[in-house]
Order: sequence, then structure tokens, then C-alpha cells
Amino acid sequence: MGLSPAPVLALLLLGATVDGQPRGRILGGRKADPHVMPYMASLQLDGQHICGGFLIAEQWVLSAAHCTEETDGKTFQVLLGAHSLTKPEPHKRLYRVRVQIPHPGSNIHNNKDDLLLLQLEEKAELNEHVQVLPFQREDRDVAADTVCKVAGWGTTSHSGHRPDELHSLERPVISRDVCNHRTRHDHTITEKMMCTDSRKKDTCKGDSGGPLVCNGVAEGVVTAGSRVCGNYKKPAIYTRIAPYVAWIDSVMASAAGEGDTR
Repeated sequence: MGLSPAPVLALLLLGATVDGQPRGRILGGRKADPHVMPYMASLQLDGQHICGGFLIAEQWVLSAAHCTEETDGKTFQVLLGAHSLTKPEPHKRLYRVRVQIPHPGSNIHNNKDDLLLLQLEEKAELNEHVQVLPFQREDRDVAADTVCKVAGWGTTSHSGHRPDELHSLERPVISRDVCNHRTRHDHTITEKMMCTDSRKKDTCKGDSGGPLVCNGVAEGVVTAGSRVCGNYKKPAIYTRIAPYVAWIDSVMASAAGEGDTR
């Protein structure tokens, strides 16, 4: 979440792609008030923030499957209770991950089924800074122009500076028809996806996997869209959660059946 947008050329130069997926930054956001989003998680490798995520049950974090592209076979660790990634904070704790399960329909070539479930080694310690975020279970579209919030630790400037503290951004939902216009995402946005306006304010690298929160409920997960960040002609793409409730529930129930707790 950063400052004013650079010219498109600069964005293209800095938003390098991996397997066709962009790597950019949030634009136009601001530093979040500390711990007002106690559900936020930082997915980390070797102590470095890679992606966002959020706590959906005491032992489960939801994120984006594309985040595993950068793991090279390693398993994430999950930081909960953080506002700052580096400073001491009373309820900040790094959890080991028992298993990470990408949706079986996900792949590196497109945004299809871009969800990732991570089971923590133990239940998270819930407190004022660590809370579960309810997610949408009713399969209906969020009305256009609804203002939703997204947050993350993604890079904040075109020089690649990564913030130490959580940043947040509010964006209006745009209709699937508008998002699918041939000058925008040209009919690639399915009923399992949703979009928000990206004019000068947007999500990108390091923010994938974070929740799009509308009226206090997680409606979508930030995906790695094939777009230039901050370009109004390429709206931000999210994977809607409601169509995947049965998969989420079955994964968590299966683990519980094996003797683990939710």
C-alpha cells in the first residue's frame, strides 16, 4: 500500500512476472491502526513475509494458492497477532504449519480456485490481538459500489520498500460485467471471482492471500491477477469464498477426524 502511482512504464518495469503472474505492490493505502484487524496473518519463509492470510478457525488460516509458487517446496510459518513484523508486541507469535493444502483446482497459469488452507501445529491463542474472522457462507454476489477493506504488508513504493507495519485500503466493489469488459479482464472473471476498482489504489505483491472484508465478513481472498497494479483498466481480482465453503469445511473436518482439533 503505497504512495502516488508511477507511470505505467515504471510499473511494468518493477512489476516483474513469475509464470505470468505479476509481482507488485499496494498503492494508495495508509498505515492501519495497530491491531484493529486481529485476524491478519503473515505467511513467512526464513523470517521473511511472503503473503498475507487470515485466521478462519483456531487452527486454520486461509490464503492464496499462488503463494506457494515462491516456497520452493518449503512449508510456511504463520505470524499472528502482529502489527509490526519486527518489533516486540504483546501477543505476536510465530506458528509452525502442520500441513498446507492448496485447492486441487488451482494452478500457476491462471487465477482459478486460488485458495490455500494452512493448518497450524496447534490452536492459536485467541486474545484481543488474535481473532477468527467470519467468512461468507451464502453464495451471493456483493453489490457493486459496496466499500470493502483489504490489508497487508506488501511493498509500499516503486523502489520495492517493504513496510514493517500493516497497511490497509478501502476499495469499492465493481460488478462482474464491468470487470469482464473486453477492455478490462475480457470475460476471464468467473462466478467464483469478484473485483474491486483499482484506480490509483490497488493490491499486489506481498498482499496476496489477505481477505477482502465487506461489512465485517471475509468475502474474498486477494489473488495474483495478471495485471499492472494500480491500473484502472485492470481491476483487482479476488477469489470469492462462499463457493468454496464445502471444500473448506471438508478439509477441516477431515483433519479433525484424524484426531486434530479445529
